[in-house]
Order: sequence, then structure tokens, then C-alpha cells
Amino acid sequence: MKPQNTAINQIAANNISLNEGELIRRRNDNREYLMSLTTRNLMYNYELEAALTHDACIPEGIHGGWESPTCQLRGHFLGHWLSAAAMLIADTNDKELKAKADTIIERLAACQEANGGRWVASIPEKYLYRIADGKGIWAPHYTLHKTFMGLVDMYRFTGNETALTIADNFADWFLDWSEHFNREQLDNILDFETGGMLEIWVQLYDITGKDKYKTLMDRYYRGRLFDSLLNGEDPLTNMHANTTIPEILGAACAYEVTGDSKYKDIVMAYWKEAVTDRGMYATGGQTNGEIWGPKNSLNNRLGMRTQEHCTVYNMMRLADYMFRWTGEACYADYIERNLYNGVMAQTYWHWEYTNGYSTDKPTEGLIAYFLPMKAGAHKGWGSRTDSFYCCHGSMVQANSILNNYIYYQKDNEVYVNQYHDSEVTLYVNGNKVQIIQRRDPLTGSFHLSSTSNGKQTVNRTAAEYPHNPDTLQVFLQIKSDTTTDMTVKVRIPWWITKTAIVEVNNEKIASVDNGSCYVTINRSFSDGDVICVTMHKGITTYPLPDNNNMVAFMYGPEVLAGLCDDERTLYYNSTPDAILVNENEREWGSWKSEFRTLGQPQGIHFVPINKIGHDNYCIYFPIEKK
Repeated sequence: MKPQNTAINQIAANNISLNEGELIRRRNDNREYLMSLTTRNLMYNYELEAALTHDACIPEGIHGGWESPTCQLRGHFLGHWLSAAAMLIADTNDKELKAKADTIIERLAACQEANGGRWVASIPEKYLYRIADGKGIWAPHYTLHKTFMGLVDMYRFTGNETALTIADNFADWFLDWSEHFNREQLDNILDFETGGMLEIWVQLYDITGKDKYKTLMDRYYRGRLFDSLLNGEDPLTNMHANTTIPEILGAACAYEVTGDSKYKDIVMAYWKEAVTDRGMYATGGQTNGEIWGPKNSLNNRLGMRTQEHCTVYNMMRLADYMFRWTGEACYADYIERNLYNGVMAQTYWHWEYTNGYSTDKPTEGLIAYFLPMKAGAHKGWGSRTDSFYCCHGSMVQANSILNNYIYYQKDNEVYVNQYHDSEVTLYVNGNKVQIIQRRDPLTGSFHLSSTSNGKQTVNRTAAEYPHNPDTLQVFLQIKSDTTTDMTVKVRIPWWITKTAIVEVNNEKIASVDNGSCYVTINRSFSDGDVICVTMHKGITTYPLPDNNNMVAFMYGPEVLAGLCDDERTLYYNSTPDAILVNENEREWGSWKSEFRTLGQPQGIHFVPINKIGHDNYCIYFPIEKK
């Protein structure tokens, strides 16, 4: 689906190549995990519902947790799997993964045929009749949405026509079922978690142009939420967060497809209620126990169940809509914060193995449903085959789109929103242009470990920076066969602590003191032109919105966590930023983001929250002036 009512578009994933080792490692881990799950196990609940499997007992090895055949949400993960696989296939053209995904689609088609030609779910139809009667059941629309999502994404990203046919036939069941309810009855049904059903109907309307999807869009209009937002009310405080975010994503999609400004107004009002007026943790997360907290009131919400991963993933998607509609840097800042301190902190953690050092703790973590903010907490990692909660699903999706959100385009304007080693190919005024992004670590060495090849070229950079320069320096090289008139907009992030400098071909063109903005470079670019962006990082404190004396520490966009088992008060003389100093700043050819407290009753070691696996930690610390 290409957005119709937005001027700025995200550049397609297959035009972007990732070159950054950590992101590639995570993408590869994700691909390995997707392939490790057998088709039989992924399909089990669907084929059981369609009476295509005849086991007398549940076979050994069948998935557990929320995928257990006894769970009312069983089968939801397959939709996440298909969506993640489809997006990864679009990115990497992975033929083995595509063959597996196509096989699953064929088996879903067999399930649909066995069920009479329309129903293709892992749960029975009676679940929906039950919520229509006002009886309790665990979120059938949520599960059904995931099935639709997987089917639609397999068509959108891989062109699988069978997937679209299955979804189109499945939608007929919902069209017939929903026509028997009046508006009040429909609103009562939608009070049960709907997942992203509205977004599905919008996407299918956009793909097929069939009027039945416009009818379903109208029936699935979430009036009790949407109208409350339009009236300037607060429908979020203490309410389940990830029930409403997918519904708002549906409204955002509806605006782009239909152009109806009401949907845009709903989305803008939601962002204001959820983010602008509500505040966030330093990590970017905003929920505790899966609910929205009161506005700018988080001091009493530092628990074990903060920052649900699903909300991180879905709010990043919403921020993408907001950026494309407004072009404002704050939304790219939001995505960056949640990538480093959400997706990278809660999924596919690996212990950094070092020769000469070992650990008796587990060396991997798959998915952390929550990122605890409670003092002395630790992350709770899910199992590969026995968890499958909602965040298990958003994990595989989030790590299939790690090259999203980096580059955007509006006519001859190119936005560089995120700083990751990568290459992008685009067309400007008919000319093919490549931008090669490379971050200079300012180390002067590629000797990265004791197992490196031993090459050690003598150079000046290593001596120029004897200590950590606290600098992110990014080079953007232009490659093009012809001179191209183009505007490049580079984001200056919110976290800079000194003046940012932008140069073109070693000539300074801009200096910026305050971040969360863009530097616009409008010129005729030739092959070999180089843009250099130099941004200074430093230790900053991020207080809770309702308690300036309870702070988290950040280094650039990354939240630092102190390794300790309980709450510790920290003391400062001049500013809280001076509490931390570098510790173990360099190993081999890498600067380390490790710090320690200075002048405290007891020392604490700090590392980025995305580097922590099984250790106990604190993110927020009470501070007092000495």
C-alpha cells in the first residue's frame, strides 16, 4: 500500500541495505528463529480446528504458552510469524523463508476449504457469537486480526495471491455476521479487544477496492474511543494501552487511504493524549501493568511490569505515521529512543563473549514481555517454544524491519532520520542516487577482539583520541552517474550536549546548538560528495515528569542502568550529570559505553539497558544535593 494522503514516504526496505553489525546480528537471529519453528507446530491449532489432524493426544513438542491448544488465543502467533516472514522476504529476498511461508499459506487454504470456504481461524466461530451475547471470552478479535494480518502482509510484501484470496473469502464471514447488529450492539462487541481489525479492512479496501470493506470499516469504527478523543476527553488513563494503539493505527491507515480528515484528527488527538500530555519513561515506554498511567504522573508507576514490548512496537509504527504527516524531528527522536531502549533492550539479547572470561548465567535472552523499572529488578525472558505471549509476536515483527525508519523521501527531498551503517538507493528527478551511510567510531583500529586477524595499521586517529571522544560522527557519501539537484535533510537528535556540526566536502555549512531538528542541505550533488554530521554525546539525566529528584541517566539515545540489587540514593555537588564518569572506556578497537559513580557511599557500575541480560539493575535513582 502506497500512502495516498501523505507527502513524505518511507523508502522501501528492499532499497536499503543494512551494514551495521549489531542490527544484522539481530535480523539474522530473527530469521533463524522463524525458520526453527516447524510448519507442523505453527499450523497445529488451525488444522485441529479444521479437523485436519487426528491426534488422540496433544503431540510432544507442540507449542505451549498462549499457543497451547487449551488457550483461547491459540493460533495468534502464526499471524505474527507470517507478517514477520513477509517483511523479511521483502527486505532480503530470502527464498528458503518464502518457500516455508508459501507452504503455510497453502495449508491455510486447505483449512479454509475444510471449514466450508470462508472460516480459516484457529479458534471456533462461536467465540464471536459469545462476545456478541456479552459473555466473557479472551479477545477473539485479537487472535483473528493476527491471522488476517499474516495473510494480508503475505500479499502486500511477497505478492502471494492465495493469501489475498483466503483473506477475501474470510472477510465474507465477518460481513454476514456483523450485519445483524445495530450500532449499539456493534459498539458493545468492540468493547472486547479488537486488535487491528479496522486496519485490515482499510488495507483490503485499498487493495481490492471492494465496497464490502468500506462497509466493514464503518461497522468497526471504534466510536467510544474515537469520538471521545475528538471531543477532547481523556479515554486512556488507567486503560489497557495495547487495546487502543492498534485501533488508532487503523484510523491512521484509514486517513491515508480515504483522505477523510476525521481519521487524522483522531490520530493527532491520540498522540497528544498518549505522549505529549502524558509523558514517558526515559526509555520511551509509557505503560505499567499494560495500562496508561495518569498524565505526567509516573513516580508511583515504577513496577515490575512496565513498558510492554507490544506497545513499544506499535507506538513506533504510530510515530512513523506522525512523522510522515508532519515532517517533525520529534517523531524520529521517539523512534530512536524506543529502538535502543525498547526493541534492542527486550529482544534477542546476547552476552558479549570475551576470551578469558566466562559466566555461569544464561548467555541469551529471547523476549522480555516487560522492561521492569522497579529498583533491583531483572528482565524476565520468554521461552522459544513455551511462551508465545503477545510480545513474542511483536518481537519477530520488530526485528524484521530494522532497516525501516532510516530514510524517507518527499519528491527531491531525502530525510536521513536514523544513524545506522547502511546504503539506500532512490530516484530523484529520474536520476538514480545512492547514499552510503557510515559511522566513524573514531578509534583508528579495526582490532575488535582477541580473535581478530591481528592487522594493526599505524594511524593518527588512535592518538588523536586517547580517550572516548563522546562523539557520533556520520558520513553520508553520494554516488550518482549524474549531477542531481537534491535536498538532504539530516536529523540533529534531541540528545546532543554540544554544538552539532554539518559539513559538505570538508566545508562547514551549519552548526546547531539545540537538537530535535533538521539541517537542510539544498544543492547540486555530484558523485563522491560527502556530508559529515558530528554530534556530541554526554551523560544527561532524565527525571520523571512528576519528580525531578528521581532520575535516569542517558548516554546519547541510550538509557544507562546501574547494576545493583536495591534502590540507592545518589549525591551530587554541582549537577547530577557529574555523578557518572567513564569506566573501562576502551577494549581493543572499541569505545565502551560503561560508567561508574563518582563520590558515592558505594560505587555502582552503569551500562546501557540494552546490554543487560540477567543482572539485577536500577534505571531510576533518587538524587540529593550534598
